[in-house]
Amino acid sequence: MDVKNVKAYFDSDGVVDDYAKASVELGLWASEEKIFTRLFAPDDSLLELGCGAGRIAFGLYELSYRNLLATDYARAMVGKTRDLAKRLDYTIHCRLADATRLDFEDEIFDGAIFGFNGLMQIPKSVQRERALNEVFRVLRPGAWFVFTTHDRDCSTYRDFWEAETLRWEYGTEKPELEDFGDRAELTDHGIHFMHVPTVSEMQLLLNKVGFHIEVSVMRSELGKESVEVEAFSDDCRFWIVKKPEAWA
Repeated sequence: MDVKNVKAYFDSDGVVDDYAKASVELGLWASEEKIFTRLFAPDDSLLELGCGAGRIAFGLYELSYRNLLATDYARAMVGKTRDLAKRLDYTIHCRLADATRLDFEDEIFDGAIFGFNGLMQIPKSVQRERALNEVFRVLRPGAWFVFTTHDRDCSTYRDFWEAETLRWEYGTEKPELEDFGDRAELTDHGIHFMHVPTVSEMQLLLNKVGFHIEVSVMRSELGKESVEVEAFSDDCRFWIVKKPEAWA
């Protein structure tokens, strides 16, 4: 999958508008607020990757988090976040950044967030691993990293994945898909890409990078979300991982 096509989807007007609507109308999910407020202190320096139109950043700001840097690799998303922050009179730092090539010094953030399955919208396993390595690099020892994925084993699309398994076994998978678990759907706004991993796949990858897995839990297990949130987003798995204290 060509990353340019994936990026073009998130730069499209329709997708930016959808994310902006979620930023204004939904805010933080109940599960996100529960996790973030337990892990991060209001004065922690936090890096948000894949900020979209600012939904998580605005929610954290409203909870008195002031040392947050919101980033996204889609220029239109960054522009929309800045525009909405200005309208809301929120002082939120926001900049363009590619999670696979972060322009930050080593060990400068107290925590990091990659919400709404953003990590899984990076094509190619090697690039997702590179992004995880970059997050690991810029976090201080002992810092938390929270992100979400879908879970292929808990998917409501079991029939699809059974059929996809057969396609890959017989070599008839879509040529643009590099890894089993990839999905690429043509929408009115371009190609929507998502990698859907299993728990064991993520465990192996996180251990390879060096993160310690503290918690892995489905959103639905953390409590009830609003009807609006459930309509906006399918159930997903939260990963709460930590950079070890003693890291050389």
